[in-house]
This record gives sequence, structure tokens and C-alpha cells, in this order.
Amino acid sequence: MRIILGVSAGIAAYKACELLRLLTESGHRVRVVPTPAALNFVGAATWAALSGEPVQTSPWESVHEVPHVRLGQEADLVIVAPATADLMARAAAGSSDDLLTAVLLTARCPVMFAPAMHTEMWEHAATRANVATLRSRGCIVLDPAWGRLTGQDSGPGRLPEPAELFAVAQRVLARGTAAMAQDLAGRSVLVSAGGTREELDPVRYLGNWSSGKQGYALARTAAIRGATVTLVAANTELQDPPGARVLRVTSASQLHDAMLAESPSADAIVMAAAVADFRPATRSAAKIKKTGAAPAPIELAENPDIVRDLVAARQRPGQLIVAFGAETGDVLANGRAKLARKGCDLLVVNQVGNGLAFGTADNEATVLAADGTEVKLPRAAKDEIADAIWDEIAARLS
Repeated sequence: MRIILGVSAGIAAYKACELLRLLTESGHRVRVVPTPAALNFVGAATWAALSGEPVQTSPWESVHEVPHVRLGQEADLVIVAPATADLMARAAAGSSDDLLTAVLLTARCPVMFAPAMHTEMWEHAATRANVATLRSRGCIVLDPAWGRLTGQDSGPGRLPEPAELFAVAQRVLARGTAAMAQDLAGRSVLVSAGGTREELDPVRYLGNWSSGKQGYALARTAAIRGATVTLVAANTELQDPPGARVLRVTSASQLHDAMLAESPSADAIVMAAAVADFRPATRSAAKIKKTGAAPAPIELAENPDIVRDLVAARQRPGQLIVAFGAETGDVLANGRAKLARKGCDLLVVNQVGNGLAFGTADNEATVLAADGTEVKLPRAAKDEIADAIWDEIAARLS
């Protein structure tokens, strides 16, 4: 695929070098188009060496090739990372005073902006209006990550990690021009991911094998499709997906409280987290040690049923609630029983165990609907499974 990597003048430009490496090593042909000021952070020689392509900043270079038109016309994807407040303001206004903004005007492929700036600049009304304008035109504008910024400052405005931006770029390329439809734009979605842990003593816990990869894929793909995403993450080691607000929890009780607190504003709720059904009835204040005698039995108490409580608390008209069912044995029969018991709108049921689903890069599932329909999702990468699930959700939201 032919990719234009636009780089504007922010200190996070150095992180775009790693993004460029990931894109080229995966077989894409990448042409870097920096703004003139961006070369104050990373020089043209670096971009040329890493991409193997010429580097230009002005439409007055190599005029016989008409680069200000040709580059945008031929691209399969344009990524601007970092995208500064100034660059997005010029893009929203339709300015074309350098090669990058000219490319943005001629591109007919998906265009993705990864903003990076100080918090005050990101939150300024002018920037928010420019972001809204770009999104209304079908551009993918990711929310920046929260973290350390230039100097001693921290807050929203950090460029997402290159590996996550690469994952987003791969999904946008896979969707092609469909990514420009932004079919979840204006929607607020709430996703849970990971596996809960229930403390037994200060050292041990009861847990499960969930890595959170499927839930993170759901959050990432929802953001790509234009949604405002809140992700409640339980005990994962994954990088925050670009464009998602992330809340971290440990136990089923904490997950329950976070989901119920965030649910009133959500158009769709997807409970992809693996939740412990039980917890120790009591937590030992000290580490439980061997004594030579038979260990005392562990008394268990039942955790709250988060999906059923979300269904019971539902007040938002048209809100869709989607549950996951990790099953063994007769997967579909167990899934249909769970769908009826939970009262949710959709249940994504999949087989687990023996190397399936938990911790893997791929998955397969069946989406069961309350109206009796069933959609089989063949084995595929978890991002592809996530897109298929959002297809079912988006059709019902519309």
C-alpha cells in the first residue's frame, strides 16, 4: 500500500520515526512529507534514510512531477503524526501553503490525524472546533493519549505509542474507503476488557487467563469508526488504544461500579471483560502459609452480575447492551441460555480453553441476538472480529 506520512512541527516527531519503521517493515511504501518547521525536530536525511524515498516540504520542488497533486491522488492512506494544533487549523481551513496541506486537499483516501500538543492547546475551543470540522468531513482524528508532555507537564495531549498508531493504520487500510464513512460518529460507547482478580490474601488472587486483547480491539476499532470511547480495563498489560479514555480496575466489584457509573451516557455497552463469578468470602490480612496440615477450604461468595445490572439500570432510549460468553462444551446452547438469562441485546459467544481465545491474536465467535438471529464470525484477527461486531451494533443503532 502507498502511504503518506505527514509530520508537523511537534517534539513528538521523533516518535514518528518508529511508526515509519513499522510501516515500511510491514511492506508498505511510505513517503514522508514533513512541514518545513518539522525539520527543526527531525531532519530530511533521517526521513529519507528510513523510508528509502525522497523527502520534500514544498510544492516548488520537483515541479515537473506535480507532487502537490500526485502524492495525494495516489495514496491509499495519509497519516499525520504528530498533528499539531496549527496543522489541523490549516487543514480545517483548506489551506495549501506547503506540500503537506496540499496533499491533504488532493487525497481521496482515508486521512488519519494523530494529534500531539499541550493540554491547553488540545482543549482550546478553536482546536476542538477544527477537530469537529475534520471529523465531519470523514477524517479520522484520534484523541491524544494522557501522559507526560514537554517539560514537567502531564495531561491529555501526548502522541499515542507508535505500535498502537500502526495497529490503527492497519485497520484503516483494511477497511479502505469504508473507514471514511465514520458510521459511529456522534456515538458514545463503553467497553470493558481484561480479566478481574479477586484477592485471597496480600499475595494471591483468583483470576482468569484473559489478556484484554479482544476488548482493546473493540475499543480501537470503535475509535477508528468515529465513536467516543470509554474503556474500563481490568488487569491488562496492553498499551492504551488511541482515541479511548481508559479507566483501570482490579476486581469484579470495581468493574461493576465503573460500568454502572459510565453507562448512562453510552449508546452501546460491550462487556468483553472476563469477570470472575466468585470471590473469596473473606480476604486474609496476612499471607496464608503452609502448616503441614490440610489447608482450610476457601469459602466463595458470588459476585454481582454486571450485565444483568446494566440491563436493569438501562434508561437511555435505544441503548444496546452486548455481552460476551466464554464457553466450553456445547457453546451455542450455553450461549443461548446465557442470552436469555442476561436479558442483553446481543451475546458474542466463543469457545475457550486449550489455546483458544484467551491471549491469542485471533478469535472466532457467533453473535446471538435477542430476536433469534445468529451471525457466525469465522476465525480471524481480533481487530477483524471487532469490526464485525461493530457492524452488527452499528446496524442496530442506526
